[in-house]
This record gives sequence, C-alpha cells and structure tokens, in this order.
Amino acid sequence: MKLALITAAAFVTAGAAFAGEIAPKDVVMTEGAVEASLTGVAGNAAEGGKVMANRAQGNCVACHEVSSLKAAFQGNVGPSLDGAGSRWSEAQLRGMLVNPKMTFEGTVMPAFYKVDGYTRPGDGYTGKAATEITPVLTAQQIEDVVAFLAALKE
Repeated sequence: MKLALITAAAFVTAGAAFAGEIAPKDVVMTEGAVEASLTGVAGNAAEGGKVMANRAQGNCVACHEVSSLKAAFQGNVGPSLDGAGSRWSEAQLRGMLVNPKMTFEGTVMPAFYKVDGYTRPGDGYTGKAATEITPVLTAQQIEDVVAFLAALKE
C-alpha cells in the first residue's frame, strides 16, 4: 500500500512537470510571491545571466548592478542584486519578475510576465493599440533569471 502511494505521488509530480507552462493570466501570486514554477522545469542560471545582461531581453543591468556580470555601464536606479539569493526566496524573486508592483508599490521596474492591465505601443507604430500583447520574457527565461538570482548569495 505504501509503495502504491509513493508511486502515485511520483506519477502526479512527474505529470505536473510536463503539464506545460503557466500562461501569464493564470499565474497565482500570494503577497507578491509566485510559489509555482512557471514551467515545471528548473531554471538554468547561466542562461539567466545572459538574459539579465542582454539589452534585447531582460536588460536588468540597465537599472541594477550585478558584480558577477561583466556588462559595461551597470545601472544604479534599482538596488544592487548582489546577494539577492540571500535576501529573497525563489518564490519572491519569481514574483518580482512577473509583476514587481505587487511587491514594491510605485516601482518603475517593468513586469516581465504580464499581458493585461495596460496598453503597449501599437502594432508597427500605427498609433493603435497592439492586437496581441506578449510578455517581455518567456516563462523559461523567468525561471532562468530566478535560478541566476537565487545563486547570488552573500
């Protein structure tokens, strides 16, 4: 009986990992934190560092300093992210990336995995609202950045 319960639990857990990613509108936030992985797949810290430094993706270093990233001209608008993994849990880091305004009211940090509640520039600079709004980062990119930040310990 005990073996059957363990096997069933393993099957359910494995099924959840392959269930697919959570869509931006389906993300559940609790006090600014997102407990559930957006993909069910562990993030890749090395890829997360690339996303943070890439101006076409996260571009986190435009506002934040991260000593381990060798990006030129790191910002000082936001707090230094050195030691972020010691200050915040993975759920809190994920929540800050999904929608930072749920944690820091009045922040200028953009929501990287949100598609509703605002209007972005129009399609092809037509002056009309965009017909399809996509998140700034994919679910896997969010998980990669969370893995990178969680590894930054003091």
